[in-house]
This record gives sequence, C-alpha cells and structure tokens, in this order.
Amino acid sequence: MYQVRLPHDPIPLPLLVTGVAGPSGYHALHYFQSRYPGQVVGIRQEDTWQLEGPGIVACNTEDAEALARLFAEHRFRTVLNCAGSCALKSCQLDPVLAQRANVEGVGHVARLAREYGARLVHLSIDLVYSGDKGGDYVETDPTDPVTVYGRTMVEGEQVVLETDPDACILRISLPMAVSFNGHAGAVDWIASRFRKSRPATLYYDEIRTPTYGDCLSRLCEIMLARSFSGIYHAGGPRKLSLYQIAQVINRVGGYDPKLLFGLSRLHAGPIPPRAGDVTMDSSKLIEALGYNPFTAWPLDDRFAPTHRTWHHERPADEPRGPEILHEFLCVNPAAEVGPVIPCEPGRHYGVRV
Repeated sequence: MYQVRLPHDPIPLPLLVTGVAGPSGYHALHYFQSRYPGQVVGIRQEDTWQLEGPGIVACNTEDAEALARLFAEHRFRTVLNCAGSCALKSCQLDPVLAQRANVEGVGHVARLAREYGARLVHLSIDLVYSGDKGGDYVETDPTDPVTVYGRTMVEGEQVVLETDPDACILRISLPMAVSFNGHAGAVDWIASRFRKSRPATLYYDEIRTPTYGDCLSRLCEIMLARSFSGIYHAGGPRKLSLYQIAQVINRVGGYDPKLLFGLSRLHAGPIPPRAGDVTMDSSKLIEALGYNPFTAWPLDDRFAPTHRTWHHERPADEPRGPEILHEFLCVNPAAEVGPVIPCEPGRHYGVRV
C-alpha cells in the first residue's frame, strides 16, 4: 500500500540538484526549494538559457573547473544528480556527446561530491536493459543496453560506484512530471503532438514502469537523508507500453483518438534502436524502506488502458480535457497540495510536492 513517509530529520544542506531542465530534475528542484528555502541550488546546461529562476545557475557538469568553483562557493553537503542527455537519437548519432554528458559529467559530480563529503544520489534509467529478458529486471541482472544512451548510462553508474562507494543509484523509468518548456518528458511531448493536431506513433512492445514526479522527489529526499548505497530499482507498480501511455494522455486530454498510431519496435527505424520490456522489479527498494514509495501511474484505474482502441471510448461521466491533463497525470492525487511549478511561459500547473 502506498504511504507518504519522509525522513524525520532534514537532509544535510545545502543541496545541489543537477539537470534541472529534465522532468525529474525540474520537479525535484521545486520540491526541494519548497522544503528548504534558500538552501537549494539547481544547475542547467549553459545553452538552456530559457530556464531561469531563483537558485538556478548555468553550469555544465562536463566543465570540471566551473563545477569545482560552484562546489567551492556553496560547499554542498548533499547532491542529487539528474544530469545527462536522454535524447535517444542525438546520443546514437553523436556518441562523443553522449559520453561527455552521461559519463564524464557524472564523473565530475561524483568526484566533487566525494571530495566535499557530500551525500550523492544519482539517477540512472531502466534503458540499461534491452528488454529481451521479458521484464521484471532485478538489480543483479546483467545490463545489456541496445542504445548508446543506455550504454553511457551504464558507464555512468560504474563511474559513480568506483568514485563514491557510499553513493546511491536509483534506476528510474519514465518520470511523469511537467517540463520547463512544455515539450520534454513523456506527458508534455505526447500531448504537444495531439494539441497541434499532429500524429504520434508509439510502440506496443516497449514497456516501462512509470512513476509520478511527486513520488520520485519524495523518494530522492529519503535516499539523500539515509545511508543506502549501491543500485536500487525505482519503478512504479503499473506496467505500461509507450502506446498505452499515449492512450492515457490522448483520452484524458480529450484529443482526437485518430491521431494516435501504434507499431511494433521491430518495424521502427534503425536509429535509435528500441528496447523491449524493461520493466523493473523494485522489491529491493520496497524491502529496504519497509513500504512502497510509488503509487500506480495513473492512480485512477479508470485511466488504465484495457485494449488497443480503449482511447476511442469516451464515457460521459469521465473527466476529460487539456486543462486537466496535468492535474491527473503529472500530479499524484494521493499527495497533498503544494506550490505551483511553472511550465511554459504563461502556463502554470499546480504540482503537489
């Protein structure tokens, strides 16, 4: 059963959150800033100039000297590393860029965290697996990524473990949270296609274990406050294909169902290769905590697809529309109301933290 539990003692401060342009880092930044005002710094890549706000600093993790200056200035005691490039196609076409972002940058963060005695929690991904096993991966399963992105994420994990054996690595799936520009992340990207009356094609057989951003940020706080080390799988309890996730977004948003198309990953183009069933078994994490930190996504069973044309069905008594999309899919209804997290300019979504 899902429970909201937070550490009794606050985390050591100040805190550095890297990669705040991505959905997980963006939600985490606002979550922690609301919890610890004035004690949280978030860094973004220098070329993400659109992302501004209190506590946000432009600093590439690949720039060891700039990162070292930031650590010297703030002397962080906790670090949540959400940085890296998750653009599958870009990583596949430019392995050097992927290496710098997902391995070298991670190494700089881990080295400095160790040097300053800071507690480090590093976010990795379920795509370190190919999916050929058929899902339910546990931490001891060998990694076998099919993409450059997945391979560099594995290398990043190894760098963290070698540099800071006390660090904690959370392998996450798809974090369902708002993005700063309204186009990154699963919900915003898919919805942006439908909103512009453009088709979206997703895979029947790439299967993930998505989580609400609310749940993930709370888990990160707990892991920052505790001394768990090594790798933990942090996937949600509901398994969904990318096509099913798009079905949910299409139906809840009230978009034209004819805009959604599905296909097998075997019929996808060669770049990037697609993983299969990379669902994760999070029993190790649940046992360590003594409870499950995640609810199913979506929480409401009414929004769980049951067949391939499910999104064409529009029950009269079901809430629907673009204006409630983020309320149901990016905000965990089981959580308490918190501050507003900004998204696109002129758009604000209340995200419970």
